[in-house]
Amino acid sequence: VSADGTFAAGGYSWAPPLNGGFTVLELHSREEAIVWAARMSKACRCDQELRVFGFDPQS
Repeated sequence: VSADGTFAAGGYSWAPPLNGGFTVLELHSREEAIVWAARMSKACRCDQELRVFGFDPQS
C-alpha cells in the first residue's frame, strides 16, 4: 500500500531481506486496513505490505 492509498494485489515478486518490523492491527475490514497501511506508508516513507493474520469470520 502506497502513501496515497493505491495498492497492488499479491505480495512481493521477490523476497526482500527483513529490514524492518511489523504491526498487527485488529480492524473491521480490509478497506480499513488499507487506510491504516497508507497512513503508515506515508509516515515511514515506503510502501507497506498488507496481510491477513488470524482471520476470524465470526468476529
